Amino acid sequence: MAELHNRRVQDDGSFQTFWPPGEAGECDPDAARALSASAGHLRQGGTAAPGGTKEERIIVLETENALLHLKLAECQGLIGRSTDEASQLYFISEKQQNLHKSLPSLVIQELHATIQGLKQDLKNLHSFALELSRDFQHQYKNHLYQVLTAVQKIQLQNEAMQTFQTKAFDLEQSLQVVTERYEKEKRKRRVLHNSLIELRGNIRVHCRIRPLLLFDATPGHSVSHNRHKKLSEKVAYAADNETVLVKCSRPGHASVNKLFQFERVYSATESQDAVFADVAPLLTSLLDGYNVCIMAYGQTGSGKTHTMFGPLSGDNFIFSTEDEPELGIIPRATEEVFRLISEKPPGSHWVEVSVVEVYNNEIFDLLAKDSYGTVFGIKREVVTTKEGKSDVPFLTYETVENAAEFLQLVNKGLQLRVKHPTLVHAHSSRSHLIVTLTIAMTVLGDSIGTLWADEESSQKLSKALSCTFPQLREDKTTFSSRASPAHSEPTEKPKHIKTKLQLVDLAGSECVGMSGVTGAALRETSFINRSLSALSDVLGAISEQRYHIPYRNSKLTHLLQDSIGGDAKLLVMLCVSPCQKYLAESLQSLGFGTRARQVQRGQVKKRNLLVSSKSK
Repeated sequence: MAELHNRRVQDDGSFQTFWPPGEAGECDPDAARALSASAGHLRQGGTAAPGGTKEERIIVLETENALLHLKLAECQGLIGRSTDEASQLYFISEKQQNLHKSLPSLVIQELHATIQGLKQDLKNLHSFALELSRDFQHQYKNHLYQVLTAVQKIQLQNEAMQTFQTKAFDLEQSLQVVTERYEKEKRKRRVLHNSLIELRGNIRVHCRIRPLLLFDATPGHSVSHNRHKKLSEKVAYAADNETVLVKCSRPGHASVNKLFQFERVYSATESQDAVFADVAPLLTSLLDGYNVCIMAYGQTGSGKTHTMFGPLSGDNFIFSTEDEPELGIIPRATEEVFRLISEKPPGSHWVEVSVVEVYNNEIFDLLAKDSYGTVFGIKREVVTTKEGKSDVPFLTYETVENAAEFLQLVNKGLQLRVKHPTLVHAHSSRSHLIVTLTIAMTVLGDSIGTLWADEESSQKLSKALSCTFPQLREDKTTFSSRASPAHSEPTEKPKHIKTKLQLVDLAGSECVGMSGVTGAALRETSFINRSLSALSDVLGAISEQRYHIPYRNSKLTHLLQDSIGGDAKLLVMLCVSPCQKYLAESLQSLGFGTRARQVQRGQVKKRNLLVSSKSK
């Protein structure tokens, strides 16, 4: 089909339709019907969706404009055909006049009447075409006005949107500046807080809330479904990265929210990477001459072993680098220690490892071997040396050169660790596990001077903080008494210093009614709870600055006497279950962490007791 029409854009932005010469009367009926159907469809779409865009409205108006042009072309075609018919009739009339003499007057009258009728029809058709043209012009003006109005509104909306985008960008910039300032001040506060903890000798306490697990949703035999559903509700949350919120509720009483503050709180969604990121700085202190102890505390099934070691695979732990995101503190700490050692001069550091289990208040060496080389647990005793330090005579120490050897030895010790399934946890550890990594460092005279210089830096920081925190002035004598002696002249004679990294996975406290243990397992639970109670008593005695600290009330506290008493930087990792069923145990763990956080042991000392290289 030939091109129907063309459009010319006028100066005011409107469209003018014109017809090519010789095609004013031509119109394809099929095209007209197609355009009519399209316009009707668009009008229906506009009715069904009044919130359509302005572009769709413009398309509808242009389609109706084309349809009206087609109707006008059709009318003009009809007029042309009628004119032709009139000419033909006029020609016929002329012929009729010539034949008038031969035709009867009646026939002539009928033909004349027919001609008159055709002329009247032509006149009517012409009037209709004029009326249709005027209607088209009127609609065209209305539609053009609507299009111009819509374009103006779109322009205004675009200007408003640009204004809002500019304001939003300014607000984002301001928010970014405020956020950066907040993070900067927050880091400063944490540095000051950690410095204050260093000077006071406070125990760092971090808390990790584990996610809800499958066994939390497993109903007990004597618990109704509704009662169990309430017990499995989540009541412990991480309000922020330093606060734990616990919702405490009892039947017939209003719900009470309890808040617990710690140095760091990990929510159920935070990964092992986030936990280790806050532990790693302590490992640097290990090579700076400080002892370090990291201890996991919590009830059975709260995630202590997972936090310290990582995921279980049957009876073995996974230490593969392929599962690195799930590795716990112990394998990560080992990798970090050996990485730090690799940056030191070759041959200046030696690493030994021991694995000890405290089971039923007895100490077992898990790396001891018989004459055939078979590893099995041998009972050992803990004693106090003349210097007042705890020691385990004949304890097995294995030398390791890399993290893989270390983890292999730890895995052997884990195979001997006592486990027993309970109603709370299918792989419940029935003993306290203590993995000790001992680092022997060789230092020269100038290195010793550097160590003393670090002590003087600590004294300066103590004075600065005593001005900021007046409550520390009363401890000034204590800090000064810990100051290092006068500098000795540097010597090139090599000396050796030993520092220890103790990684402790405590057995979980248990409620006998909840765990359902009997027989030997019940006896194990009794020893576990008593040793944890003794640990709490020791911390309480230190906090109250009693003359006698009951370290010997338990083999566990006796073994950890040096770390607890202030000879090591101590980090307690509280592990808490979030569900209502373990609310009492969770509150007990959080209370223990709160008391431990209040303990002031005085400034932790470096290992300045040097021995000659001959006594290695």
